Amino acid sequence: MRIERPFGVTILAILTAINAIVYFGLAAFVGVIFAWIGELIPRALTGLLAIIAMVVSVIAVIFGLIYLLLAWGLWSGKGWAWTITLILTILSLLGSLITAASGFGIVSLIINVLILYYLTRPHVKAFFGKGPPPEMPPPPPP
Repeated sequence: MRIERPFGVTILAILTAINAIVYFGLAAFVGVIFAWIGELIPRALTGLLAIIAMVVSVIAVIFGLIYLLLAWGLWSGKGWAWTITLILTILSLLGSLITAASGFGIVSLIINVLILYYLTRPHVKAFFGKGPPPEMPPPPPP
């Protein structure tokens, strides 16, 4: 029996795909900006800027591909996607705790707590194969 994808998982998958698109956009933006800046500075620094731009762009593309794969895994209910999302949420939550202690990052902290709570709900875990399937309601009386 295939469990229907929970609406919140659909939202998480879409947001993760948007995150991937942002990383791809960052890679393109860095490449364009550094190419433009390369025209304005002395030749001695051009090679160094090109290397920095390439490294930043490649890293952004790699993160974009990872998030795109993660979005697909969330969309299709892969157990590894649930695990990776849980780990990334916990790491983000720890970062939010540090920034919240300084007075910033309260919104991020709340969002991460909500995502963590949602990912551990029985119907969400069941969709990813991490828990028992929800019980079927009893048949109606004759």
